[in-house]
Amino acid sequence: MSGEVPAEVQQEMEELCNTVPRLTEDYELIDKIGEGTFSSVYKARDIKGRVVRRYREHFWRTEGEEGPYVALKRIYVTSSPQRIYNELNLLYMLSGNHSVAPLCDALRHKDQIIAVLPWYPHEEFRNFYRDLPIKGVKKCVFELLKALKFVHEQGVIHRDVKPTNFLYNPILGKGVLVDFGLAELEPERLDDTGLQHEQDLRAWESYCPCGSTRGLPHSANLITIQNGKVLYNGKSQNPVTGTVASSILDLTKGYPKNETRRSKRANRAGTRGFRAPEVLMKCSQQTTKIDIWSVGVILLSFLARRFPMFQSLDDTDSLLEMCCIFGAKTMKKTAQLHGLGLEIQGLQGITEDGIPDGLKGYVRQLLEAECKIATFPHYSVAFETLDFLSKMDRQVTPSLGSGGSSAGAMTGDENNGHDYDASNIEKERTLREYCERVWDDHFWCFDVLERCFEMDPRKRSSAEELLQHLLFSELTENHEPDAEIQDEVITLESQPELKLHR
Repeated sequence: MSGEVPAEVQQEMEELCNTVPRLTEDYELIDKIGEGTFSSVYKARDIKGRVVRRYREHFWRTEGEEGPYVALKRIYVTSSPQRIYNELNLLYMLSGNHSVAPLCDALRHKDQIIAVLPWYPHEEFRNFYRDLPIKGVKKCVFELLKALKFVHEQGVIHRDVKPTNFLYNPILGKGVLVDFGLAELEPERLDDTGLQHEQDLRAWESYCPCGSTRGLPHSANLITIQNGKVLYNGKSQNPVTGTVASSILDLTKGYPKNETRRSKRANRAGTRGFRAPEVLMKCSQQTTKIDIWSVGVILLSFLARRFPMFQSLDDTDSLLEMCCIFGAKTMKKTAQLHGLGLEIQGLQGITEDGIPDGLKGYVRQLLEAECKIATFPHYSVAFETLDFLSKMDRQVTPSLGSGGSSAGAMTGDENNGHDYDASNIEKERTLREYCERVWDDHFWCFDVLERCFEMDPRKRSSAEELLQHLLFSELTENHEPDAEIQDEVITLESQPELKLHR
């Protein structure tokens, strides 16, 4: 525990070793590498090599001078027992794919729980998101979607997909999905068959029209965002309480004391700026598609070279950010999809149709704003994106390898009548081919972005569908599926129940 580790971290690690005596028998703590609301993560040395020995063929397996490394996740005692069990159980379920962090070991001493995971050599997102070329962006998103495809196939919603939970190594072109603290199994949809009696309050609380094939069974409540206040004004009786929903919520004064309307119940867990509209609108029929929205936010950060992308403080601000980009008209339709009404009054910067040219226009605005204040170096890959957005009206379709019409849009598409020798012709051909590939990648990247930001979760593409997108064609042609991790301990056959070492 020596070196440049801060004194307070050393003291914290010593306290952990004293609290869990058995820990020092197998692991030597080195440093603290992360901290969240419910846990802290430490880098440690696997003294006996017992854990890492099971994963000899994994790409992240590393050997230090004094032994291989692991990550120790200390789950705080403030977490409920059910939440702790849920996270460990899901890690146990998902310990079979190279794109997801497997549960290597678990220890318990009294009220202390420690999960042992692999330590992944990776780069912080903040260190490469502004410099990663479009080819690298494509590879990173591809690896993330691979991980989500596996997770979603097991019926699991991650709920907290964000850059810090996807440990990516740009050199290896590999990444792993971590932190399943908020993850849950995808619930079965509650369709109209569960609403035979309006008096069934629990059924109404867990019902959302987006899962219905017959449309709205009742009038939607109206939500008006007006001068910093949320106005609820139901024009018909609430089918649950039989009362008219009419009140004004001042966002600066908390919740009303005498609220007669039963609140909508839904899981709203996640990180601000990465939550899908159905999460913000308390949809109870949330599916794995909420993770795809988060993938879109990450891709948008890459294209705009901006992180964090959204910085809202609450759900209302998040909805307003979406209104600014996608337009009030789109958000009203989205609200109606979830049995709500939405009306926005007295706020500048929000139009009915949103930003001209949609997401492309939004990214272009952000990049041009940075160019004005000269924050990009002259060699920045952001200029390739800006060139694409500035000249996309000259070529609105990808080249598909047809010979350079898209390249012409980025290079000028003329030789001004000058004669070129053979070397210049070869250089020109190479440049045009490069520009053509860059153009195509940008074209399909924005198409994937649009699919991730589909407001209707039923129409939003799945991870499996996105992996079949033309953007990833060159990656899937030579891609071999990851072999399952062979683990002599964590297998359903040999260990049917999850048990923690005491």
